[in-house]
Amino acid sequence: MRFIKRQSKYLLIFFCLMLSAAGMAETKPWPADRPAKVFAFKIDHTIDPRMNRRVKLALKEAESEGSDLVIIEMDTYGGALNDADDIRTRLLNYTIPVYVFIDKDAASAGALISIACDSIYMAPGASIGAATVVTQDGQAAPDKYQSYMRSIMRSTAEAKGRNPRIAEAMVDQSIQIDSISQEGKVITFSTTEAIRYHFCEAQVNNIDDILKRAGISSYERTDFKMTGTEKIISFFLNPLVSGLLLMIIIGGIYFELQTPGVGFPLLAALTAVALYFVPYYLNGLATHWEILLFAIGAVLLALEVFVIPGFGVAGISGIVLIAGSLVLSMLNNDWFDFSFVSSLQLSTALSTIFIALVVSFAFMLFMGARLRKFRIFQRLALQDSQQSREGYSSNFKDFSLKGKKGVAFTRLRPSGKVEIKGEIYDAYTRGEFIDAGKTVLVIEEVGNSIKVRELASDDHT
Repeated sequence: MRFIKRQSKYLLIFFCLMLSAAGMAETKPWPADRPAKVFAFKIDHTIDPRMNRRVKLALKEAESEGSDLVIIEMDTYGGALNDADDIRTRLLNYTIPVYVFIDKDAASAGALISIACDSIYMAPGASIGAATVVTQDGQAAPDKYQSYMRSIMRSTAEAKGRNPRIAEAMVDQSIQIDSISQEGKVITFSTTEAIRYHFCEAQVNNIDDILKRAGISSYERTDFKMTGTEKIISFFLNPLVSGLLLMIIIGGIYFELQTPGVGFPLLAALTAVALYFVPYYLNGLATHWEILLFAIGAVLLALEVFVIPGFGVAGISGIVLIAGSLVLSMLNNDWFDFSFVSSLQLSTALSTIFIALVVSFAFMLFMGARLRKFRIFQRLALQDSQQSREGYSSNFKDFSLKGKKGVAFTRLRPSGKVEIKGEIYDAYTRGEFIDAGKTVLVIEEVGNSIKVRELASDDHT
C-alpha cells in the first residue's frame, strides 16, 4: 500500500514537472538579437467579398514586410460561405504563424476562419461556434451546404490538431457529444469552455497579453491600413454612389442619342460604367459573365436604335440585360444562386436600380428643354437665331417640294433625311417613326426642312 502511494506521489511530481516544462516551452523568450515583427489586422464585419479582399491584401502585405507573426482581431457573426472558404484556404497555406484574438464573437464563418489559425485566444465573455449555414431568410440552408460546411470544419480542425468531431458539432445539431453538446443545439463555446476542449489556448485581454504568453517582449507592431486606392474602391461600392453612377450611365446614353456627335454625354456614360463595374469586379462581386451581359445588352440596344427598324425584341432584351447585369454585379450570387444573398442586400440592389431609373427619367424630362441655358451647351450648339427681318433667308430653293413624293433615305425618328428626285433633304414627321426605304409625301415646308408622312401603297393623295 505504501509502495502504491509512493509511486503515485512520484507520478504526480513527474506530471507537474512535465506541465512546468510545457509552460516554460510556451513562454520561451524571443531571440534578443532583434525585435519580432508583428502584423495585425481586423475581421470585424460580415464575411463577404470585401472582407475576403481585405484579408488577401493584409496577408500579402505581412509577407512582403517579412513579418514573424500575424494576429487577427476577430469579431464577426459570419457571412458568405464561399468567401470564408477562400480565407480559410489562404490561412492553411500561409507560411507565417497566424494567431486569432476573438474579442467578442467568432460565429459561423468566423468560427471556421478562427479554427484555421495556428493559435486561438479569446477575451473574457467571447464566444466561438454556431456554424450552421443559413439562407437569406435565416433558415437552415439545404443539406448540400451543411454537408460541405461540416467537411471543411472537420478537415480544418484536423489540420490544426483540434477535435474534428467538435468542429462538426458546431454545424450539425444532430451530432451528440457526451457532456459537450446538447440535443438539438449546435455547439457554441464560451472562453472557458473553448479552453477546456482545446479550441482556445488562453484567455487574454488584448494582443499584448498574447505576445507575452509567446515570450515576445520586444516587438515592432504594424497594423494593416487601407490604401488610398482601396478607400476609393470602397467609396464607389457605396449604394448611394452606385445609384449616382447609374444615373450618369442612363442620362449619358439618352443625351448622346438626342445630340449625336457631341461625344461628351457618351464619354460620361462610359466613364460611369468603368467606375461602376471595376470596384465590384475587384471585390469579387461583379464577374466576367455579368459584365458580358451588360456589353451584350448595350450592343442589342445600339442595334435597335441605329439598325433594326421599330422597337421590339432586341431593344427590350438589351434593356433587360443591362438592368439585370447592374443588379447582379451588386450581389454575391453564384450563377443566379441567391441562397446566401441576404434580403437586405437584394432589396438594396433593387431599390438602387429602381431609384436611379426613376430619377434619371425625371431628370431627362426636366432638363431636356433646359440644356441650352447651360454655358457648356451654349459652346456646343448655335444659340443665335437668324431672323428674316435681319436679312437672313432660310430657304435657298426656287421651287416648292410640297406634294412631292420621295423615299426615306434614313430612318426618321421622327427626324432624318429623305431623297426626292436624287436630292437629299432634311425632313421630319408629325411624330411617327418611318423606316428607311418607305415612300413619303411632303406635306409642309419650313425653311430648309420639310415635313413628311408615310405614303401607304393604297394612298393616291
